[in-house]
Amino acid sequence: MNQFDANILHFLNQFARRSLALDDLNSMISASHVALAVPVVAIFWWAWFRDEGEDNEDRRIIISSIFLCTASIFIARVLAISLPYRERPMRTPLLQFRVPFGISPDHLIQWSSFPSDHAIFLFCMAMSAFFLSRKWGSIALAYVFLICVSRVYSGIHYPTDILVGALLGAGIACLSLIKGFRDRISSKPIRWAERSPTSFYPCFYLVTFLFGTMFESLREVASTAWIISYHLTHH
Repeated sequence: MNQFDANILHFLNQFARRSLALDDLNSMISASHVALAVPVVAIFWWAWFRDEGEDNEDRRIIISSIFLCTASIFIARVLAISLPYRERPMRTPLLQFRVPFGISPDHLIQWSSFPSDHAIFLFCMAMSAFFLSRKWGSIALAYVFLICVSRVYSGIHYPTDILVGALLGAGIACLSLIKGFRDRISSKPIRWAERSPTSFYPCFYLVTFLFGTMFESLREVASTAWIISYHLTHH
């Protein structure tokens, strides 16, 4: 346990279980996948239609960003599995962490907390939104920061889980600024949208819906599979 993590966790944890309203608000933010990414997804849709020109760089950035955000999830999982296991703060006896109202101490059992996959994915999305609009992107980054603070307050992550995840996510998003990479990734989807919008847009909606819900249904399947495999291999 490093002093940086300990100091921030102890500071935030002093407010836990003192206000039911505060803990309820925190529980809603940290536990609801729908509340996390929907506003950032809305920025993608707004930017997609704000300029209908043939050479639409916004659309190229959006397509490459969707690819990068999806890749960020896999990178987060690979890192979490490959790096040494780190228990959640709420289940670390040394911290004597007081779990806020509305947060289950059994949350994400056997899932390493480092790095934060939420931070990687959300900061990748928010930074991508920043490349589309500095105004709305700045708001998205501030919004994502508050979400991540909520997850530290809940005892789901250490501050360094969030910090490393944020840096990784923002760094991955920056790849969309490389024109050669952006054009290569987006060329076929852009042609698809132009030639067959009736098939492209339902798929585009489905992908952004999964983004908006933080892949909640897929994560539940993965979590169940992980728990089952863990019990099978340890009994």
